[in-house]
Amino acid sequence: MNIRFRGISEDQPGPIWAGVFNTFWPAYRRWWGREGLAARPTYLECLRALRTHMPEIVPLYETLCELVGGSDSQARFLSFYCPPRYLSGCSQAIWQGDRPLLVRNYDYHPRAFDAILLRTAWGGRQVIGMSDGLFGLVDGMNDAGLVVSLTFGGRREVGEGFGVPLILRYILQTCSTIDEAVAVLCRVPCHMSYNVTVLDPARRYVTAYLTPDRPTIISNTPVATNHQERVEWSSHARFTATVERERFLLNRLTQHPESEERFISAFLMPPLYSTAFSSGFGTLYTAAYLPREGAMQLWWPDHVWNQSFSAFTPASKLIVLPEDAPDKYAHPH
Repeated sequence: MNIRFRGISEDQPGPIWAGVFNTFWPAYRRWWGREGLAARPTYLECLRALRTHMPEIVPLYETLCELVGGSDSQARFLSFYCPPRYLSGCSQAIWQGDRPLLVRNYDYHPRAFDAILLRTAWGGRQVIGMSDGLFGLVDGMNDAGLVVSLTFGGRREVGEGFGVPLILRYILQTCSTIDEAVAVLCRVPCHMSYNVTVLDPARRYVTAYLTPDRPTIISNTPVATNHQERVEWSSHARFTATVERERFLLNRLTQHPESEERFISAFLMPPLYSTAFSSGFGTLYTAAYLPREGAMQLWWPDHVWNQSFSAFTPASKLIVLPEDAPDKYAHPH
């Protein structure tokens, strides 16, 4: 399977971002409107929710809406308020070595994926991250050194709240410390259950368990897969092997120290690496974030892509995803 990944850089909202959004909009609209437009909140409900919970990014939201034409459907979609439900896989962990490093696998359906690494400086805050809906992010880092990444939390419940990718964007746009990020994660409602790990340059970290129907729980665990404090959706847990992946990562973190590259390479092999693309849970990329250096990497079994705030290079890369998970890892050349 081939996927074309693109690295896009644009300091302020402008024609590059708008052009990509307009290209993707027909697919976005099909997904967002699949239950009928009446199933989604009205524009006024979306705007009211943003003003209540994330007022600092309302001007940015309005600018983005205007850039793409300002239609009712586009504005409602870009609010990320009460979107359709979506399930992903994903594993993430904090390396126990001598510098802060978060590594994550993003497991999702390849045809419902932006495949865009986006660097922006919206409002003067530099952010690099993997795009979702071109406003949200599924993982990313800001120039204050905060790293955030999400995994699905393994619960069926859906409630009133925001799609978690916009919550990650909001954190990276407005927060500079772990404490500020935790306050957002405890305050802003999320429409489904997700786990969000936050790492800072001093190697402090938390994992927040977000749910639509219970208060957020803040944990000091360095690992997140697809359940929270316990398994609550047993069939999903079995299918995604969430407990096995969590146990595998925790065992690696507690055994003898291993090199940074060896730790990353574990994400490129089973049980963390998945080829269940047709079921919507294949590993589309592995990301490694180094907040102290302001750098990040995207890894695949045969390729590494290095990017940073100081040297971000827009590019397009055709990545061949293996149909079968590799049984051993060879350093890509």
